[in-house]
Amino acid sequence: MTTTPAERQPPSVLIIDDEGGILESLRILLKDEGFRPVIALGGKAGFSLLESERPDIVLTDIRMPGLSGSQILAAVRERDPELPVVLMTAEANLQSAIDAVNLGAFHYLKKPFANDELVSILRRAAEHRQLRVENRVLRQQVARSGAAPERPVGRSKPWLDVLRVAETVAPTESTVLITGESGTGKEVIARHIHQLSARATAPFLSINCGALPEGLLESELFGHVKGSFTGATRDKDGLFAAAAGGTFFLDEIGETTPQTQVKLLRVLQHREVIPVGATEAEPIDVRLVAATNRDLEQEMKHGRFRSDLFYRLNVIALYLPPLRQRQEDIPLLVDFFLAQRARERGEGPKSLSQAARDALEAYSWPGNVRELQHALERAVLLSPGPVIEAEALPERVTERRSEPLVGPEPAANPTLETIERAYILWVLSSEGGNKTRAAEVLGIDPSTLHRKLARFGVEA
Repeated sequence: MTTTPAERQPPSVLIIDDEGGILESLRILLKDEGFRPVIALGGKAGFSLLESERPDIVLTDIRMPGLSGSQILAAVRERDPELPVVLMTAEANLQSAIDAVNLGAFHYLKKPFANDELVSILRRAAEHRQLRVENRVLRQQVARSGAAPERPVGRSKPWLDVLRVAETVAPTESTVLITGESGTGKEVIARHIHQLSARATAPFLSINCGALPEGLLESELFGHVKGSFTGATRDKDGLFAAAAGGTFFLDEIGETTPQTQVKLLRVLQHREVIPVGATEAEPIDVRLVAATNRDLEQEMKHGRFRSDLFYRLNVIALYLPPLRQRQEDIPLLVDFFLAQRARERGEGPKSLSQAARDALEAYSWPGNVRELQHALERAVLLSPGPVIEAEALPERVTERRSEPLVGPEPAANPTLETIERAYILWVLSSEGGNKTRAAEVLGIDPSTLHRKLARFGVEA
């Protein structure tokens, strides 16, 4: 039986230091803040309490006679890798902080530190501990049931080739760059990589880089400190920090500005972030998977994407084929989405008439798998009976189009921007000028579509 937050005991903290005055001060502080403190005078005493007390968090000084904090950390990592350890020291620098985190420390504090800073770190550690424990229990339940992570749907050779590479690199720590048209399933593949990795019990977090303005995006990515901008009333961890131990998926990374790209490059080079308004870097432990529907090599040639960031991201490259190149997957995807929708509605899955199925398999799906999913969702809602007829599908799917995408006489070698402009305008026209629906088909945020239309000079 899962306990609710109200039923859980306050998190226990084993405090280890060789100075009695510091121990007593920390004991009083943490008790007042809702923790259950247990104190140990020196490393040897702390080591002996590890087994008997089984704390939720360990807070230890590094420099102690007999047994150091680093040795305590090593012992904890050997016994319980999910137990967060926060190290304290009077002598700290960035390199020692990075070394400590690389050895498995949850955080690193330089004495003297503010009480609020310590309490904030310990609360994050308690949340981290609880999530790890819950994830472990869930994974054990899944293992006992014999279930395995669902493999993304598809049997075509192009799709199976993608899965083979993804499943080969999943156990590694390599950065992965996923490219392909919008709606081809880039986040699905990113999650599949995460689920098959050693980080599967830790968080999988994602963000759409094209959906937020630059200032807000940087705050979401890197965090911010209190007072760094109007409305910043408290310190906030960024998603890089929140994904500690797990995988962070950066979708539409091609939409980032040069300034944000510089900061992302620092993350990849030094494995650290500097929150907005802060002066000191914080080490991170996260695997990065990025995705884009842009041709980043062309973007580099036009000066819109940094080459050094591209080569840092492009360690493992995965190209996802469009749905029109994996036609034999359409029947499988149709059955999958109909069954999924039926589970959500608590009813049996609807079936397709032969005319509806023929229309789905004949359509070119410019919006790829996402457009197929939305078309089926619409059809289910518009079909009161158990059979979905072709008339319930979007008109663009059932009508036979003969006009070419770019024009009757396209240029011999059209640029990527020319093709992108023609494709966006074609989808927009197909949706009757409705920008919200067009953005859904394109698989981009409406704000991104507005920016693209403005760049093409067709906003009006």
